Amino acid sequence: MARTLTIDIWSDVMCPWCLVGWGQLSKGLSLVEGEIDAEIRWHAFELNPDMPAEGEERSAHIARKYGRTMEQSRGVQDQMRQAAEMAGVSLDYEGPLAPDGAPPPGMMWNTFAAHKLLTWALDSAGPQVQTRLKLALFAAHFNQRRNIGDHAVLLDIAESVGLDRDLAEVALANEALGQQVRAEEQAAFDMNVTGVPAMVVEGKFLIPGAQDAEVYANALRRVVAKLAA
Repeated sequence: MARTLTIDIWSDVMCPWCLVGWGQLSKGLSLVEGEIDAEIRWHAFELNPDMPAEGEERSAHIARKYGRTMEQSRGVQDQMRQAAEMAGVSLDYEGPLAPDGAPPPGMMWNTFAAHKLLTWALDSAGPQVQTRLKLALFAAHFNQRRNIGDHAVLLDIAESVGLDRDLAEVALANEALGQQVRAEEQAAFDMNVTGVPAMVVEGKFLIPGAQDAEVYANALRRVVAKLAA
């Protein structure tokens, strides 16, 4: 019988490496199919908690935040796209183009409201529905270039994965959920998590960063061995 492990993932829906990490974790879990099952729960980590409502264009943001030129910034994004392809996920825009053939700009948004929605989804509907919402938010941000800081967009996404739109709207206005988000971010700080994704298995074994599938598979096997010892 397969051993079920709880995997808590701190991440941000703006974070391309978090999507890459998810793709590689999914591949890693397929390598241990029949040995290990996973219950995955997502927790809040804001890469840019001070991002204004109007957002910031992605290449300009990377150049400003990390002290790179625009050319270097675009090079970093090319590397991330290659990593995503290897992980079996996509960071590419897949929506309609403007009349001149140009895609909409890739933007960075404030994600606090999205984290409130994810926290509510876990509490109200469970980890599987929360994961569906998380993946839908990834797709909305990277593949559709929607403004996931906008409440109306978030409500559309919540509804698309089967969540009640009216209850989701109530959740976005719930101050207690905001406090839960802040508590999750504080928990990451207390664990010295400074970058994401950060995966904590069974509440004690940390796997930092986006790893290869084999690394995840071997780490999970080591956790099972330690728990059985």
